[in-house]
Amino acid sequence: MQTMKNKPSETFGFILNDIARLLRWEFDRQAQHLGLTRAQWSVLAHLRHYEGVQQKELANFMDIKPITLTRHLDNLERREWVERRDDPDDRRAKRIFLSTKAKPMIISLTGIGKKIRTHALRGLSTDEQTQLMQMLNKIRGNLNENERN
Repeated sequence: MQTMKNKPSETFGFILNDIARLLRWEFDRQAQHLGLTRAQWSVLAHLRHYEGVQQKELANFMDIKPITLTRHLDNLERREWVERRDDPDDRRAKRIFLSTKAKPMIISLTGIGKKIRTHALRGLSTDEQTQLMQMLNKIRGNLNENERN
């Protein structure tokens, strides 16, 4: 609960933002040897879950502008990490797939993420971790309600 006495660094929003910043920083630090930018590994991570999605849908999932995603995909395609394929249902659209070369990269990125998550949640019991995720999902759901209205 926030009160007027709380320092900014003790407020709900600041703590959530700081945790997200620290997670990104640590992931960048541990993944730098892979030679990908944060934006590039973010595209690969999203494709892991939405492989075969249309390019415009992927931009929506990532909450970035389609032109920004196009630049990332151009770079990843040149490096043979992703493939663009014609959409059989819409000749104007492309669907995006991970290349065979990307599969080991995804495994590496997933391993790094798991290692960081384990470290971040150290000291919390399994029940506490479950409760934390339930609470965070409730907060996200509350905020998503505002987005839809």
